[in-house]
Amino acid sequence: MDKKSLSERDICTKFITPALQRAGWNIQTQIREEYFFTDGKVVVRGKTVTRGKRKRADYVLFYKSNVPIAVIEAKDNNHSVGDGMQQAIEYGRVLDVPFVFSSNGDAFIEHDLSTETGWVERELSLNQFPTPQELWRRFKDARGIATSKQERIVTWPDFSEPGGKTPRYYQRNAINRTIEAIAKGQDRILLVMATGTGKTFTAFQIIWRLWKSGAKKRILFLADRNILVDQTKINDFKPFGGAMTKITNHTIDPSYEIHLALYQAVTGEEEERKIFKQFSPDYFDLVVVDECHRGSAADDSAWREILEYFSSATQIGMTATPKETKYVSNIDYFGPPTYTYSLRHGIEDGFLAPYKVIRIDIDRDIQGWRPERGQRDKYGELIEDRIYNQQDMDRTLVLEKRTQLVARRVSQFLKATDPYAKTIIFCERVEHAERMRQALVNENAERVHEDQRYIMRITGDETIGKAELDNFIDPESRYPVIVTTSKLLSTGVDAQICKLIVLDQTIHSLSMFKQIIGRGTRINEDYDKYFFTIIDFKKATELFADPTFDGEPVQVYEPREGESPVPPDLEPSDEDEQEEEYRGDEEETNRGPRKYVVGNVEVKIIAERVQYYSNDGRLITEELKDYTRKNVLREYATLDEFLKVWTGAERKRAIMEEMEDHGVLLSELAQHVGRDYDAFDLVCHVAFDQPPLTRAERAKNVRKRDVFTKYGDKARAVLSALLDKYADTGIDQIEDLAVLNVQPISDMGTPVEIVNLFG
Repeated sequence: MDKKSLSERDICTKFITPALQRAGWNIQTQIREEYFFTDGKVVVRGKTVTRGKRKRADYVLFYKSNVPIAVIEAKDNNHSVGDGMQQAIEYGRVLDVPFVFSSNGDAFIEHDLSTETGWVERELSLNQFPTPQELWRRFKDARGIATSKQERIVTWPDFSEPGGKTPRYYQRNAINRTIEAIAKGQDRILLVMATGTGKTFTAFQIIWRLWKSGAKKRILFLADRNILVDQTKINDFKPFGGAMTKITNHTIDPSYEIHLALYQAVTGEEEERKIFKQFSPDYFDLVVVDECHRGSAADDSAWREILEYFSSATQIGMTATPKETKYVSNIDYFGPPTYTYSLRHGIEDGFLAPYKVIRIDIDRDIQGWRPERGQRDKYGELIEDRIYNQQDMDRTLVLEKRTQLVARRVSQFLKATDPYAKTIIFCERVEHAERMRQALVNENAERVHEDQRYIMRITGDETIGKAELDNFIDPESRYPVIVTTSKLLSTGVDAQICKLIVLDQTIHSLSMFKQIIGRGTRINEDYDKYFFTIIDFKKATELFADPTFDGEPVQVYEPREGESPVPPDLEPSDEDEQEEEYRGDEEETNRGPRKYVVGNVEVKIIAERVQYYSNDGRLITEELKDYTRKNVLREYATLDEFLKVWTGAERKRAIMEEMEDHGVLLSELAQHVGRDYDAFDLVCHVAFDQPPLTRAERAKNVRKRDVFTKYGDKARAVLSALLDKYADTGIDQIEDLAVLNVQPISDMGTPVEIVNLFG
């Protein structure tokens, strides 16, 4: 047998797997081959969606079913033994395993990521691969697992059922890192996970393992909205069954072990309402705080009072957006994040939906508006003489025609894309949300006549709207389609198929912005939800450019003596409007000071710009042509270099995919330059200033050259039909063998018969 002639898969089957088995690894329970751990980034090309490549490790070795400890990357025997090492190291870091190996079937190279050994890399023969016991001993040393009790906790199995949900790799990392930290005695844990990445499921698995292993017997799960508690109880926490209860009616039943509570239900201003004190301070072993950014770390908050009362318990804070000020800090309270999984990582892995941003500037917002001397609003109120701008709109000044313009533009977008795409419109206040609802109803009269629930206001003070919240987030329910809100839907609402988020709200808080964007980041393939669009009327998406948007949370606000510990952008927006930003299921009901309402001021859109999510996780803010030119020239310095690669490629699609991987957005570029141009002409024109030819012109030139004369009549007919297909749809179609099954080509014979026409 010539080893050099074997494929990579043959090398795995004949050499690597047998070596693992000889070392004592169980192929049924400990060895996972071709282990896919991402879904592949969602790539949006116009209205079509494809998936990028899923990341796959050749081998992942597990000590227990939920404890991965090693990665192996395999290469065929034409590569050196260490050629897979760099990829193995990358995957090892992502999967949070300390030991990585590379092999070509001759030997192994081991790299120790734990830095606990005196060496970093070493070569091992096929018969020297470490046993499970040896790697586990080294794993325990690296992670500080010293006792049998700690080992029991760390290796306790997840909850699982046949066909049930299993943790994704990043959830596994968060679960295992948390379990390890608690097993070693750490009693304050912070997990930062982007909205839509399954924080509640992660919390369930952590609690399950600690509860079942006996490490933690009595657990309190705290949230600050009823919908969060109820969703948790009936969904992810359902396996706890009869051991679980929700604290209601200010009554506590200590016969249960798992307690779910709305924090408002266990505390209050008066001492007698602080029913959590019916428990002894050491009653709970574990307290988990969902969405802990909403005040739990403030010294004077009700959450903090509960946490300090149960200070002897291990406490886990979970959030997508840690709140950081000098005096309000999740990190100061819980410590640095034990694990972080960001929005950018989620999009790159294909677990979260990418987004497109449409920035719309309205003239009165940008240029400002000043009333005439002595001008009164429609209710006779004398309007203060000053210049009103974007910050004032729908806060101190209402321009009714502006509301109508926003409603019209949103309605136009939906009619042109999908009139039944679930949509959330974030407004300044409750009364703004109501005015927006009215304007939308008038713009969508036909749909509203079909069903009055087509457009609904869902705010804390509106019981009819709130009653429709479950229907809005239910993928099976068509109505409501469009909802207007202020803050009630900004967090904790699992709107799986929300495809459009409209921002007509002034947002300075990065935390609030992340939460709002999170309403659209979920992917639901069953309902064709792969990406979402943001229409921004208030320049809120400028926060995407904040260097801390997707990085590690840092403390950035340090108030001076006498100032509020809460940053100004997190304070209630109007001094006289005593609104609590988060108050359980309630929103603001005090509608604040009188606003000036003006009905006769014309408004218009002065700028509209589409921005795209780039391959490096940023929002493209420069002109798309300039952005494309820069990215192409980074890969191909000259036109000749590009032509050489293009003409030498067996499949042009491969070159196109490579360019897209490097940030060239071909489908969006076509919309700007011209949809009749193929990728080749788009790139040559934008990057190298070449005059472009349409696909039809290129097809015509081929016919002029009469290059098909060497073929028979039937073969020429096939080539002519392929040219027509190219002119209509581009090179993608004619590089796909499926084109032979499409008329009129399919009328010329079966694919085999057509191929045979060419000898």
